[in-house]
Amino acid sequence: MTSRTIFAPQHRRALLRSVAFSCLVFSCLVLSTDGWAQSERPAQTLDPVVVQPPARPPNARSTRRSDATRLARSRQQRGVAADTRAPTANPTGPEFAAPTLNLTGASTAGSRLGLTRLQTPASVEVISAETISERGQQNILDAVTQNATGFTASPAPGNGGVSFNTRGFTGLGSVMTLYDGTQLYIGAGTVTFPFDTWSTERIEVLRGPASMMYGAGAVGGAINIVSKLPLWIPRNQAEMSLDSNMTRRIAVDSGGPVSKDVAYRITATGNMSDGWVDRDNTSNAALHAVVQVKQNEDVIWTLSTDYGDRNPSRYFGTPLINGRLDESLRFKNYNVSDSHIRYQDSWNQVKTDWQITDGISVRNTLYYLNSKRHWKDVESYAYNPATGLINRTSYIEIFHDQQQLGNRMDAKFRGHVLGMADEFVAGFDVNRINFTHTNNSPYGGSSSVDPFDFVPGVFNSPNATVPGYGSVTNQYALFAENRLSVTEQLSFIAGIRQDEPTITRTDYVTPANSFEKSFSSTTWRAGAVYTPLKDLAFYGQYATAVDPVGGLISLSSANKNFDLATGKQIEIGVKQSFWGGRGEWTLAGYEIVKNNLLARDPNIPSLTVQVGQQSSRGVEASVGFLLDYGWRIDANTAFLRAKYDDFVQAVGGGSVNYAGNVPVNVPQNVSNIWATWAFAPNWSANAGVQIVGKTYADNANTVTRPAYNIVNAGVQWKPDLNTTVSFRVYNLFDEVYATSGGTTQWLLGMPRTAQIAVNVKF
Repeated sequence: MTSRTIFAPQHRRALLRSVAFSCLVFSCLVLSTDGWAQSERPAQTLDPVVVQPPARPPNARSTRRSDATRLARSRQQRGVAADTRAPTANPTGPEFAAPTLNLTGASTAGSRLGLTRLQTPASVEVISAETISERGQQNILDAVTQNATGFTASPAPGNGGVSFNTRGFTGLGSVMTLYDGTQLYIGAGTVTFPFDTWSTERIEVLRGPASMMYGAGAVGGAINIVSKLPLWIPRNQAEMSLDSNMTRRIAVDSGGPVSKDVAYRITATGNMSDGWVDRDNTSNAALHAVVQVKQNEDVIWTLSTDYGDRNPSRYFGTPLINGRLDESLRFKNYNVSDSHIRYQDSWNQVKTDWQITDGISVRNTLYYLNSKRHWKDVESYAYNPATGLINRTSYIEIFHDQQQLGNRMDAKFRGHVLGMADEFVAGFDVNRINFTHTNNSPYGGSSSVDPFDFVPGVFNSPNATVPGYGSVTNQYALFAENRLSVTEQLSFIAGIRQDEPTITRTDYVTPANSFEKSFSSTTWRAGAVYTPLKDLAFYGQYATAVDPVGGLISLSSANKNFDLATGKQIEIGVKQSFWGGRGEWTLAGYEIVKNNLLARDPNIPSLTVQVGQQSSRGVEASVGFLLDYGWRIDANTAFLRAKYDDFVQAVGGGSVNYAGNVPVNVPQNVSNIWATWAFAPNWSANAGVQIVGKTYADNANTVTRPAYNIVNAGVQWKPDLNTTVSFRVYNLFDEVYATSGGTTQWLLGMPRTAQIAVNVKF
């Protein structure tokens, strides 16, 4: 179940859209008006982020190295432990940098070469920990959808609650989630880690095909959650919060040096909530611990472990009454009384950074992921107009047992080719994934309950829960990327990746359905960046991608003979940082075409063939300003036209081609606007609106989930230097909207919720 819905007045939506458009117009006026200059009065902020040269860890290399060499070996590129200062937007910029203005900062999402966002020929965004904290976004889903351009989500208990949509493509199979640059393989449509933002240093977002970087499953984009590193200066902080849904949260963060060559960081958070629907108590805990060891001035080891334990919401949605949402059912939970969901994830990494010479460096990451998941619930609800009751079906019990062991290594070279500066990186990625799926298929059981006054009942399935299938996936990949600076203004960037996965599936129920299947895919990207003026970049790129037909590690026998779906994109854009780093804007246009979708043979409706095609084209823009008198404005918007070009499906014994229809869960316009105002010493306020267009719940486009606008607002007060008290209201106007859903039930979003939080540093 997926998507969003709102029932806001039409005039309010029109006003908010006009504000978004006005922000874009305003940015254009700023760029073309010489008279817009910084006033004499300095900007006021609650907790200003001061740009300073990065501090060097103990025993850093002697000053015999040139400034250019030290810059090439910056911590941001090597992943070395940082000091206590927050990441800055512009390493050489002015004193008035803001956490949302980071166009000149480096990002790993769009390139392995350590390029800045201006140097990367792709749409890349960085959401800093400061931005996430300031806006009160305590989970990954909110941090991405409320900040990143053009992103929405399709959360549901069945997919782990972290499924995203962008550029017309939806779900975990087309929008990839990564942790510290490592792909999290999808087990039967589910990824459950990471989920909390407390241990997050930043979230890097790449819009458009990312297969050249990360492999199959990223034709729409990729989201890389980067964890916090150790600190070389001691710092501790703790935070407690309570909201009107009785969500109790406590979080701690401690870091500092153990010796001159060893530093650490430990973060932990726990949440308990009564939930906002009936009978939906939830809880979770997350731990992140990392140690960095400086073996010598050239070799650094980083060892980390993460653990997450969640008992998430067991609310699977609200049934529609005669095809419409009845708001009187908003807080009803139709699951059984003994329903149960639990996710347990552990993640261990050993990273090595070796600077061999000034121009050669090697990075290696060895990792191990272990995920255990359990569902026991009733998931499908449909209103029966003949009886006036809710028919409940899909009594499901499923266990996932997944282990992922892998290693990724790359070597980077800096030098010159025919007198032109050149950067080259090449490496490999190997992994092995063991996945076991235990279930009670065919998920029998049914019951009917009164929609308004019902007895939840208990889980009672006629089908036994037994091991269904297991798979072993072995994969290796080779990749390379190069940047050639033809002149100081013009550079060419190209990359290629070869993936070779082999899946061995053992069917425990029907042994004849066991098989072994190998795939081979080559993806690549080529682009150019032209910088006619400092901090103004024009770019263009062509990229290819592949998506699996269903998750690779849970590939079914019915889909084993199909090829990977393929995609290609053309994108052009422009980016600029101006006002000495106090403003920035981006504009991009693109077209993506995805082929080899599964469809029905128009002449034989029972026969599935791989001939479908889907496409999208759109325009995306973002602006950010750090203004005088304590004001900061950030806004982004995305407009697209996504459609099926050829998509035949079997309907009522015949075939229907949905060509021209909009894919399910895809809004055609998405915007975010945030305003922050430091209105008095030690006081600030912020407000943001998320604007999401209508979506369709079926391929025929007959069931529409209306557009929605969600407003969040907050006030922060610093009674002293180390204490921050925050009061926030989420969904300020108490919109009733759906975050996901099909034709019979919608999963609604959180109602108006007030929260108070206290953060103390010591």
